[in-house]
Amino acid sequence: MDSVYVTTRGRIVIPARLRRKLCIKTGTKVCFIEHGRNISFQPVTKEYVRSVCGMLKDKTSATTELLIERKKDREREQAKRKGLSTPRRRS
Repeated sequence: MDSVYVTTRGRIVIPARLRRKLCIKTGTKVCFIEHGRNISFQPVTKEYVRSVCGMLKDKTSATTELLIERKKDREREQAKRKGLSTPRRRS
């Protein structure tokens, strides 16, 4: 286990061994994850993005779902217009 000190500006230095192992280079984005009183970090590298890509994949694509929703909206709007365009009878 490696340990580091936090600077007065809140910065830490990730040990070189871990930077090499996790492919962390200058400019690599790192996400910090809070687990109760513990903190872990995940470097957002190309390898990490590829590993989670498709993780939340559904049977239908988002585009297909959006098109279905738009079709339903269009049908609702048309039904509203038909209801408004018919003349109302006075009692």
